[in-house]
Amino acid sequence: MNEAQLEQKIQDYGLNAPRVTPGDLDAAIDSVDVVKHVTPSGSVLRWAVLNLKNGFFVTGKPSAAVSAANDNEEIGRQMAYANARNELWAFLGYRLKEQLHQATLSHTAE
Repeated sequence: MNEAQLEQKIQDYGLNAPRVTPGDLDAAIDSVDVVKHVTPSGSVLRWAVLNLKNGFFVTGKPSAAVSAANDNEEIGRQMAYANARNELWAFLGYRLKEQLHQATLSHTAE
């Protein structure tokens, strides 16, 4: 199930409590850099660096073409981006949880 299908299923079930959405990820990303590395044996790896609007950055596992003959830049970039995007979910989940926690504390103090 891809991200769009999962988002649709969540909406179909009416799950509308605070949560991180694909749009939140999109809104957090300022720019993307992709770094390519070729090993001495010819394997190709690519990492995506998601530069976030708050100045932080996130990377994921690299995409890897074991055989240089199978390397495709477009596919490698897409996979590296997807891997980094997967890592971003946890950071934004933490941020949201902290915001909810702080809101609970401020209501308790009132």
